[in-house]
Amino acid sequence: MSAEAVIREVAAKAREASYELAVAPRSVKDAALHAMADALLARADEVLEANAADVARAEKSGSPANIIDRLTLTPERLDGIAAALRELAALPDPVGDVVRGTTLANGLELRQVRVPFGVVGMIYEARPNVTVDAAGICLKSGNAALLRGSSNIASSNVAIAAVLRDAVASVGLPADVIQVVPGEGHDSVKALMRARGLVDVLIPRGGAGLIRSVVEESTVPVIETGVGNVHVYVDKAADLDKAVSIVINSKTQRTSVCNSAESLLVHADIAKEFLPKIVPALQERGVQILGDEAFQGFDRVEPVTDEDYAAEFLALKISAAVVPSLDAAVQHIRRWSSGHTEAIVTEDLSATRRFAAAVDSAAVMVNASTRFTDGGEFGFGAEIGISTQKLHARGPMGLPEMTSTKYVVTGDGHVR
Repeated sequence: MSAEAVIREVAAKAREASYELAVAPRSVKDAALHAMADALLARADEVLEANAADVARAEKSGSPANIIDRLTLTPERLDGIAAALRELAALPDPVGDVVRGTTLANGLELRQVRVPFGVVGMIYEARPNVTVDAAGICLKSGNAALLRGSSNIASSNVAIAAVLRDAVASVGLPADVIQVVPGEGHDSVKALMRARGLVDVLIPRGGAGLIRSVVEESTVPVIETGVGNVHVYVDKAADLDKAVSIVINSKTQRTSVCNSAESLLVHADIAKEFLPKIVPALQERGVQILGDEAFQGFDRVEPVTDEDYAAEFLALKISAAVVPSLDAAVQHIRRWSSGHTEAIVTEDLSATRRFAAAVDSAAVMVNASTRFTDGGEFGFGAEIGISTQKLHARGPMGLPEMTSTKYVVTGDGHVR
């Protein structure tokens, strides 16, 4: 059987299962989420054993440390993943929410209500936790999930999916609301991207190459998420101690995530005072600085290139430059940003307003770390990813963003 035939068969099962899930009450969906959490902990040994095999293969192939970190599960991380499912169960169910409603002049009652997409395909890299997160978020929002992780987490995904499918079935929902897309080659991914009519939306989550490939090759509608070429701009009116803390946290709190800072911009008026503070502070934490001439006056700072300004390092690296003005910082960000998150550190309200208005990204932080661009930190609960596009959803995609809407019109024998 061809890859396309296999994927269409899997997608057809998801489509059929989605009809039952779409009308499931919240109590059943929440019971499924708790069952999934319980099962992950009860069967932790088989999940961790499968994950250890993936990690061993990655280490043997010479994968970089940030990739190893992303794909590694530990008992503590598994506890956190299970806890996230329970937190998801406690969140409001978006399905059926009335977005707006009115009574028309002719007496018809019009309501716009939230409904599931139907079947959601996820294509992602090197993060087995995404398998659980995506399955849980899709289930809570009434969507069947087709999960296609990268080949380096294949063993983990198969083990996790087996656990989750059994848990879902135990509460009476069809197991096929959660499926791992079979196959490890590009043919299966391409077939998923071409399953228009069976798959309602695709969400790629990973590096720029993956996202670009899905956007350019897919005939299924795509929601872009997550490439994070994130900037922190330290304004001339910044509190410098506050700025050091924000830059350090943005860059080093966790480097392998999309809301980690990748570029530092400093206003020229405070460069002489600020650079002697921030350069050693970053270097003490192991950060390699790729800087312009102003930064190169310090030991171990390497020259920056356009490729560095464009890079999402996901590592202890940062590009750095001194800019003559706030407007120059904005121009730099417009040229190099991926539209994810930008931060300004300043005590000047007018600078804050101008920066927030001029920067066209999904999130703008004012005197706060870029690491706060996160569904949980925003109070949304679990997120499927951070959308950097402008259609349908932008920023952290929580449960409401995993739904579409339809209109329900109620009359009393009305005819036109």
